[in-house]
Amino acid sequence: MANHSHNQGQMGAWVVDVNMGYGHSRAAHALKDLSGGHVLSANDYKGIPASDKKLWKESRELYETISRLKPLPIIGDILFDALDRWQEIEPFYPRRDLSKPNLQLTQIYRLIKKGLGKHLIAKLAENPIPLITTFFIPAFCADYFDYPGDIWCVTTDADISRAWVPLDPKKSRIKYFASNGRVVERLKLYGVRDENIFLTGFPLPKELIGGPNATVLKDLLTHRLCNLDPQGIFSSIHARALRAELGPARCSVASSAHPLTLTYSVGGAGAQRQLGVKLLNSLKSKISQGKIRVNLVAGVNKAAAKYYRDAVVAAGLKKHLDKWVFVPEFESREAYFSGFNDLLKTTDILWTKPSELSFYTGLGIAVIMAPPIGSQEEFNRTWLQYVGGGISQGDPAYTDEWLFDWIDSGGMARMAWNGFAQAPTHGTYRIEDIVLGRESEMRKLPLIV
Repeated sequence: MANHSHNQGQMGAWVVDVNMGYGHSRAAHALKDLSGGHVLSANDYKGIPASDKKLWKESRELYETISRLKPLPIIGDILFDALDRWQEIEPFYPRRDLSKPNLQLTQIYRLIKKGLGKHLIAKLAENPIPLITTFFIPAFCADYFDYPGDIWCVTTDADISRAWVPLDPKKSRIKYFASNGRVVERLKLYGVRDENIFLTGFPLPKELIGGPNATVLKDLLTHRLCNLDPQGIFSSIHARALRAELGPARCSVASSAHPLTLTYSVGGAGAQRQLGVKLLNSLKSKISQGKIRVNLVAGVNKAAAKYYRDAVVAAGLKKHLDKWVFVPEFESREAYFSGFNDLLKTTDILWTKPSELSFYTGLGIAVIMAPPIGSQEEFNRTWLQYVGGGISQGDPAYTDEWLFDWIDSGGMARMAWNGFAQAPTHGTYRIEDIVLGRESEMRKLPLIV
């Protein structure tokens, strides 16, 4: 049995993200044990040159502005489509050579040739342990500026654009941790050598898994299934599989550790926050009756948190605030990632756009998908439906009707179970084993596209 305790402060690798949106940072946060608990942001670290800061800021502002404009009629769509085409993912079939660099990639390399990332790589090279990044640009910089250690790049969606792979993939030293089978195949079409591709699954938070045997996850899933299958329809059909994986059935009304809980999460740019208010208003009588608890999570966005608290008061639910409706506030991104993981311990259903959170169905959580923003989210949606862990939302105005139909019929329990059974759960452990060069006790993942 490998020893999975990792001392805080022990450095096995550099873990590097970029703090644009939450996806890349969420993946890095799950891997922080490798770097002694510290994640370095390539676009915002101590001593970053002003010129680098400026280049990063421009690229982030473009993305966030356009994400926020998306809901505007016509003009929002036009701008967003332009950005989306810039980072477009080509159709996978027919399989063909897709190694030719696209416009986005050539623009990125223009910045690197101007010196973007040179300072960071020189700084990290003073201690050339493996470098793991959850975004492609720091990997390109490390490759371009000859970082002496191993260079690893973690993919964060269910399919990826050509921009994730360097100009000349055949010559590159960058190695990839692929989030799913489709990404493995996609990397090959882009020209990455087979020996540089490792299928690990997306890195999920270890505190929600509990080691190679997933002891914590199985316990949380047992309580979740009690809430999501009130009529016992799902558990009567799958009794044998449930008993084999989770032990003897132990559901009674009193047995779940928490009330039925829905967590609605909006992205870093704060798009789609109106949707949270619509579902809150639809569920208000169910909330007042103590039939469902709702978490409205706005990340570190103070304005969005206030917007939600005002909406709770306007819905006449003020006396239920903090008990049956919870709007958490986080002081920092770091606090948000750990606080969000804590909320997930008692979350039965996660409602979110199909971002990197789609992979969280691997924790045995049923996902309801808000409309995708951008082509990579459309691929995430397809993947989530394909593994059976999530479904697109119904009309938010009637959430109190369709959501409870889906729960009463055992459908949400089925999605939580499918997520646990079909989606990769142990990505973080696989990545740690590979980077630290230790024998892995994780089973090899099947190549599910």
